[in-house]
Amino acid sequence: MRTLFVYPEFPKTFWSYEKILELVNRKVLLPPLGLATVAALLPQDWEMKLVDRNVREVSEAEWDWAELVVISGMIVQKDDMEKQISIAKSRGLLVAVGGPYASSTPDAPEIAKADFKVLDEGEITLPLFIEAIQRGDTSGRFSAEGDKPDVTGTPIPRFDLLQLDAYDSMSVQFSRGCPFNCEFCDIIVLYGRKPRTKTPEQLVAELQSLYDLGWRRSIFLVDDNFIGNKRNAKLLLPQIKAWQEERGYPFSFATEASVDLADDDEMMRMMHEARFESVFLGIETPDEASLETARKVQNTRNPLDAAVDRITANGIRVMAGFIIGFDGEKEGAGRRIVDFVTRTGIPAAMMGMLQALPNTALWHRLEKEGRLIQDKDAAKGVNQTNLLNFEPTRPIRDIANEYVEAFCALYEPNAYMDRVYSYYLKMGAPRWKGSTKLPTLTDLRALAIVIWRQGLKRNTRSRFWRYMIGMARSNPAMLEQFLVVLAHNEHFLEYRSIVQQEIRDQLESLPPEEPKSTRELQPV
Repeated sequence: MRTLFVYPEFPKTFWSYEKILELVNRKVLLPPLGLATVAALLPQDWEMKLVDRNVREVSEAEWDWAELVVISGMIVQKDDMEKQISIAKSRGLLVAVGGPYASSTPDAPEIAKADFKVLDEGEITLPLFIEAIQRGDTSGRFSAEGDKPDVTGTPIPRFDLLQLDAYDSMSVQFSRGCPFNCEFCDIIVLYGRKPRTKTPEQLVAELQSLYDLGWRRSIFLVDDNFIGNKRNAKLLLPQIKAWQEERGYPFSFATEASVDLADDDEMMRMMHEARFESVFLGIETPDEASLETARKVQNTRNPLDAAVDRITANGIRVMAGFIIGFDGEKEGAGRRIVDFVTRTGIPAAMMGMLQALPNTALWHRLEKEGRLIQDKDAAKGVNQTNLLNFEPTRPIRDIANEYVEAFCALYEPNAYMDRVYSYYLKMGAPRWKGSTKLPTLTDLRALAIVIWRQGLKRNTRSRFWRYMIGMARSNPAMLEQFLVVLAHNEHFLEYRSIVQQEIRDQLESLPPEEPKSTRELQPV
């Protein structure tokens, strides 16, 4: 079976990083790990090709070659997913869809056009799909009916199908699921609250596969909470460390974790020694009342400022997500987020307005209260520039304006540079020792561009050189990483204008707000 995997295009988002990727001559931040895993789960005598439309277009020759088209994506990719399904169907090809968006909204109009809906986790549903194809079926819907697979049997993803030089980082997955119960999160809907992990040997075999293919850059563990199963994470980390030491630490790692990472000194030490350089935390808001409303009580047990500082002191850079628009939220939530980020120095602070994702606890509550603006099968793609998709407890224009003001304040060039410098002064120096690598011509070109823009052309020039000298004196081991993070603002500067324009356009399309007295929404 000649199988063409197509990964839909993303719109510009906080994480698209186009301007940064241009500096280092790469196309995309991360590859489609899900499709590479699906390819490994299908019969290996099938012929396979994979096209990531964020890297390039599908060629006419590839469309002509294909007998079956497999498409997977997230809700933010829904528009291009629909387009690619339509193109494939217009050519008379069989189309199978799966992944997070199809699994959460299988009856959405974009998904309905496909012949096969392979829902939930592929370890369970792909064998059913394969049987259908082998029988000669031309349509079908396959669901796991709530069952969750044991991922210890999941094969190594088909990394060989990827155009490796197009990506800034590679992806691997150790665990699925999260033990917490945040109201707005769809991870527990898709993957459950009992984290399931691969064995350490499996994960190390995936690293070796990438190493054998020539990969020598960063790896993102896409687990939604790497420490959800702390016992198994602590069994994995020594094996990663040993593998890294034997090869001169060829990979740096990033992942996502819950804030309680800061309470586990042993975990932080083990992560650092395996060369985990950054971690994304879902902080959401410094407002404790909003955290309790969202059922994110794990973030209320200890001061969030201190948690960020402890992780940073262990040599792990914190990235964080923040949300505005919670029920009962008080005026000034955006400014309080800016103050928190400035105080802690977190360089990359992702902000967005709260979205009710299909089938989450938040979705069901708002649906019961009659506050959803759309039904789940018409759900918008979730992006940092989307307005709330429900009626909030304070005026939506106030929330949107606070969001825009906060985002622009976070990434004002001088404020960003101040924050990054203060952050790296307190960053713990690396305790691991990798092999020395000379910079490439691409690296030197990127450095020259950053120096020209931030150190000569813009009004940040005096700060740039003062901070460069200060970092070289105070924390020289982190100078290279400091420069890389300064370069990230090349993307955020452009994205600020996208945020402003897209929010403005959406606000202009809204009907005039009714006086609040016509419908008083009470905080939950």
